[in-house]
Amino acid sequence: MTDLSKITHIDVLQRIARRRVPRMFYDYADSGSWTEGTYRANESDFHKILLRQRVAINMENRSTRSTMIGQDVAMPVALAPTGLTGMQHADGEILAARAAKAFGVPFTLSTMSICSIEDVAEATDRHPFWFQLYVMRDRGFIERLIDRAKAANVSALQLTVDLQILGQRHKDIVNGLSAPPKPTLTNLLNLATKPRWCWNMARTHRRTFRNIAGHVDGVTDLSKLSAWTAQQFDPQLNWGDVEWIKRRWGGKLVIKGIMDVEDARLAVDCGADALIVSNHGGRQLDGAPSSISALPRIADAVGHDIEVWMDGGVRSGQDVLKARALGARGVLIGRPFLYGLGAFGQAGVTRALEIIHKELDITMAFCGRTDIERVDTSILLDGRRDWFR
Repeated sequence: MTDLSKITHIDVLQRIARRRVPRMFYDYADSGSWTEGTYRANESDFHKILLRQRVAINMENRSTRSTMIGQDVAMPVALAPTGLTGMQHADGEILAARAAKAFGVPFTLSTMSICSIEDVAEATDRHPFWFQLYVMRDRGFIERLIDRAKAANVSALQLTVDLQILGQRHKDIVNGLSAPPKPTLTNLLNLATKPRWCWNMARTHRRTFRNIAGHVDGVTDLSKLSAWTAQQFDPQLNWGDVEWIKRRWGGKLVIKGIMDVEDARLAVDCGADALIVSNHGGRQLDGAPSSISALPRIADAVGHDIEVWMDGGVRSGQDVLKARALGARGVLIGRPFLYGLGAFGQAGVTRALEIIHKELDITMAFCGRTDIERVDTSILLDGRRDWFR
């Protein structure tokens, strides 16, 4: 048994997950498109931002509590929607949702999840969670999906707008990642080295895209599911569709995938409650700027009209604090919780959240703040917002 309290950095969870998760699924989570330049910049650009250390300040009674679209959170962090989470660890979405619920942060379920909306609702006693929606050509399916989210007590819809077409991810092609995965000799040999993963997967019946399987006419097996999914991402998606979805949903709406000020203003105009500055983790347009470098100008332009969040490259509590200082009301984390999940299941997700929270809390104190609500650019060296100009 591993004493998880001895794990004090997300990188350790990453190393363990790399050993325990089959290569095709680990690479799916931990890769970017084309040269992976934007994927790397998401993380490395955080290191360019310098903090202003303060001393001889009362650091007692610190609080990282905040709100995201009116929801109380233990820290301004939510678990991001990630496809195939249930392939990092059996029943992965359920385990991550339970960890988020216990910690006091939001969990977002992906359309392309292994556990369904109903699975997560039942496993968490209908605790409110968020649901991420992809717009597909089959509008009837989208309507049914929205209705299912309402019935499951989903409290916010997160609409992803940067996946009309798929960016090319070389590792997925090399690994033969598909639905179902291609049973190549290399993949079979790699699976043989992951007995813990195989044992856990053998004990669950959740091994396909359960938000889709059984909910689309004519999709009766994995091969038909794969063909249907490949044809469904809609390149014609436009802001009129966003407004239609908002009306159909009727609740809190978050737009994910904004990297340009003009698009941010359009998100405001369509009546969204929040937007997420995001380049899809560097998995779509390689050569785009990092999310953290795009954040300040978007927050400056629309932050008084809409909640601005960000994701991409967040690996520590210090990153959360820097994003908050540059205008983000909150951040979403994907890979850090996936590393924890792949390494240790639900306990690993909890440990990832504990690590980030402790780093956030202590760094905030070193910068002379005891309340996350009082964090602004004054905690940055020289109060700078132009680290990337």
